[in-house]
Amino acid sequence: MNNLFWEKQAEKLDWFKKWDDVTTGEKPYLNWFTGGKLNASYQCLDRHIKNGSGEKIAIHWENELGENQTFTYQEIYNEVNRLACGLSDLGVKKGDVVVIYMPMIPRAIFSILAVARVGAIHTVVFSAFSYKSLKDRIIDTKAKYLMTADYSLRRGKFINLKFVVDLAVHETAIKKVIIAKRTDLSLSLDSRRDVLYSDLIKNSKDYFEPVAVESNDPLFILYTSGTTGKPKGIVHSTGGYLTYVNYSFGAAFGGAKNGVYWCTADVGWVTGHSYVVYAPLMSGATSVVYEGTPDFPNPSIWWKLIEKYKVSTLYTSPTAIRMLRKLGEKWMENIDLSSLKVLGSVGEVINPDIWYWFFDRVGNKKCPIIDTWWQTETGGFMIAPKIDYKLSDLKPGSPTLPLDGIEVDIVDENGTSIPNGQKGFLIVKSSWPGLTKGVWGDNKRFEEVYWSKFKDNYYSGDYAIKDENGYIWFLGRSDETLNIAGHRIGTSEIENATIKNQKVAEAAVAAIPDRIKGQNFALFVVLKESDLDLDDLRAEITLTLKIEIGALVKPAKIYFVEALPKTRSGKIMRRVLSSLLQKTDVGDLTTLENISSIDNIKYTIKLDKI
Repeated sequence: MNNLFWEKQAEKLDWFKKWDDVTTGEKPYLNWFTGGKLNASYQCLDRHIKNGSGEKIAIHWENELGENQTFTYQEIYNEVNRLACGLSDLGVKKGDVVVIYMPMIPRAIFSILAVARVGAIHTVVFSAFSYKSLKDRIIDTKAKYLMTADYSLRRGKFINLKFVVDLAVHETAIKKVIIAKRTDLSLSLDSRRDVLYSDLIKNSKDYFEPVAVESNDPLFILYTSGTTGKPKGIVHSTGGYLTYVNYSFGAAFGGAKNGVYWCTADVGWVTGHSYVVYAPLMSGATSVVYEGTPDFPNPSIWWKLIEKYKVSTLYTSPTAIRMLRKLGEKWMENIDLSSLKVLGSVGEVINPDIWYWFFDRVGNKKCPIIDTWWQTETGGFMIAPKIDYKLSDLKPGSPTLPLDGIEVDIVDENGTSIPNGQKGFLIVKSSWPGLTKGVWGDNKRFEEVYWSKFKDNYYSGDYAIKDENGYIWFLGRSDETLNIAGHRIGTSEIENATIKNQKVAEAAVAAIPDRIKGQNFALFVVLKESDLDLDDLRAEITLTLKIEIGALVKPAKIYFVEALPKTRSGKIMRRVLSSLLQKTDVGDLTTLENISSIDNIKYTIKLDKI
């Protein structure tokens, strides 16, 4: 652990009070920059105002209808201060949890910064998640305040977010709901609970003194799926997290201070937190924020945005790249992409074939691809090419080497380092300030999931190999978590939602490749009784998954089978299901108790294809 290195990185931030110690405590509960005090909103706004950069453009925002707005750092500073005053007047104070359930509109970013300015903790929920997912997060955090918009916009349709919120907040601790009204559509308000965003800032003061929080005080909680079915509330500190995302953004993208930067992630995911909101604004970058999908109103929209705003750095996901390639290169014709200087990839392993298309066709064979590996829990990039890498240093499909200050290893089941070229578990041996502070309200789960398998080393849950040059190549999850379009969804979460249908006895998820999403799943279902209308039941289950988890979770296939393959201890062998679907070797079946289930599953899959 190189404390001097991380201390130098922390010094790049503005602290109200310098730390007493770089680190205190021990893994997994290491504290960073103990005693230091700062504010996240100040890092993103005030220091740019004070150094004379207030008139620099911070955000170009546009949506799929072509509506657009541009905000300078000064304009964002002004609104965030007024919003912070309004939140404070409502009673929001240091340490409170505020839920933010908003689409990709500027006020989502302003809300994040205003919550941080008053010293509160934000938990952003992806705006496409169902009321049930939203309610679960409200209950888990015991939040009393929620910020939302009246409607979200997707593929030309306005979706009533306020209706979803009204369902979710019922019988919870929520006292106040702040609504950013963006349309003229009808809106139902509860006079005792609901407050319009515009009313909240209308008579607010122009300045709110940023609340100084201790470096290890929580900045946000962000929920990520795990293998136990219940999403984990990942907690990130203020000082350590900000230090790390600022460092990693500079190391991989040079801080994107020159030119225009576009990270296509939603603020509801960690990439949106780290590399749409905090890192770019701390760095003083100019960013593009887009509300919409890559193929609407037509598949040329992303290319036109790059041309319009002269984007120089594009950071996106392999899922989006696959989709754009499939849609066809005709949509790129007569559009000038010459402003691009750097490309980036996030969310999952990028296939070499997709890498080459991205490099050749989008980057015109001159833009390095910064392929990044990291997790919600790590806070920021862990393995990625550095901005000064030569094109010849890159290897399509590998995020290359760990960043400075990060030490990883590939180990076997016993935690022993294994030779290059052999598949093993990726662990992180070093300590770094961006690491999560734990799971909200569940330290036992934090210890069990990340630290119990390999003592004193962070367990990533990923299989990987290291080549002869030390480059890391990822081979997928070693736990039972799906990665759908870059979003991790626990298999147990899907199965638990499925068996809420009273006609379902058991369910199992099997991962399958998907050309667009990277990964999808088939659902194998055992029914309580026969003679049911299976088409109706498929529709019921699909709807249940949409309500319980979100529209993202839609099975590619639903198979009704007599029994699921299980070990003698009762564990479902999901790898067998995946192998049967993909017609690959099912491997060792010596622990399988009900071997007859295999023939029935094979027959069901075959019947579906006839």
